[in-house]
This record gives sequence, structure tokens and C-alpha cells, in this order.
Amino acid sequence: MPRYARRALANVTYHIIHRGNNKQVIFFCDDDFQYFLRLIKIAKTEYEMNLYSYVLMNNHVHFLLEPLVKEHLAKFIKSIAQKYAQYVNKKYKRTGTLWEGRFRSSPVSMDNYLLACSRYIEMNPARAGITRLPGDYKWSSYNGKIGFKADPLLDFDSWFLSLGSNEDERQKKYEKWFKESIPDFEWKLITESVNKGVAFGNDVFKEKIENILGRKMQIRRRGRPFKEENK
Repeated sequence: MPRYARRALANVTYHIIHRGNNKQVIFFCDDDFQYFLRLIKIAKTEYEMNLYSYVLMNNHVHFLLEPLVKEHLAKFIKSIAQKYAQYVNKKYKRTGTLWEGRFRSSPVSMDNYLLACSRYIEMNPARAGITRLPGDYKWSSYNGKIGFKADPLLDFDSWFLSLGSNEDERQKKYEKWFKESIPDFEWKLITESVNKGVAFGNDVFKEKIENILGRKMQIRRRGRPFKEENK
């Protein structure tokens, strides 16, 4: 697939993944994770951005972000990545590139696809065998979503808020949904969408994004479609 110029849209949610260069480790101890979280907090005060989900893995990070100003998506990621690279190089007396050249992004529609993408992000540690359950991992948004701890970095999207009429109901429903099995095709589709920079969403959403950007935003293949489950 050809590489397109970076172009983001305001008020559209994006699944972002940014990897260490050559898949190298970028977090070496708890202090590093904590410093990165502080950088996210600072960047959120500088740029108009909603953060719906995140996970910090040892060699890459995932975000689910909605920029309220289109230019702020790239600026938000660049600010965090640059400051963190400077911190790591100084602390560990290293030189060279810390991050892969470009972060990858996939527009996500604000419906059941968004919920599936949140689960994909927060299930990363369990899928990687680092923890047995997503709640056992400290460096993700999952525990903030289920009410286990307060997470000041988090914003709550309209789809998450529609899971229940109150906070407790939403938290329990979200936690219960995580315990359901995740179809392999769903995991593969989200992975491929973000790696190829195409939209993850319903057909109406994909067509809308294609018309605005003037390029195809769909993965064309035979196979089982994404299941639009009822909440």
C-alpha cells in the first residue's frame, strides 16, 4: 500500500500505535512508564484532545484519540515522543533514534467499532502473556474504565457512556464485556487497519472518510464481516 501524506480530521477518533525503532524496548522501569504518563497529561493541557483508551507496552504504545483541532493529533504525538526520547537518551546515556519513523493511525467510527478498538488496546498485555487479566496491568486505561482506580487522563466517549444510565452500570457492563471471547478475525482486522492506515468502522463511516480524504480507506477481502453487536 502506498504511503500517504499525514492528514487528520477534527472530531474523528483515531487508533494510534507508535513503536520503538526496530521494535526495541522503550520502557525500562516503572519510573519510565510514570514519566510517559506525565507527558500525556502535559500534552493534554497544550492540545485539544480527548483520550479514550491507552496502553503502554514495553516496546510500543497504543492510544484511542479524538483531536478537536485537526493539527493537534500529530502535534500531540510528536510532543510526547520527542520529550520522552530526550528523557531516555539522557537517563540511559544513549544516542540514536528511539521511535519508529512514523506513528500509525486508523480512523475509528464512534459506535461498536470504537468499543471493540478499546478492548483491543486494553487487552494487549493479556494477549501478549504479560498478565492473565487486563486489570492486572498497571499501564493501561482499563482500570480507570471499570472504576478500580481514578484515571485523570481519561475522557469517556459517547458510546461508552451509553452502556448504562450511571457510572456503576457502565463500569460493570464494560468489565463483563471484556470477559467475553474475542473473535480472531476482529483482532486481525483492527491490527491490519492500523498498520495499513485504513478506517475501522461501518460502511457509512468508511465512505465518509474516503470522500473527505479522496482515497480508499477499506480493506478489500473475502471473509466474515465485523459483527455489530447490540449493547
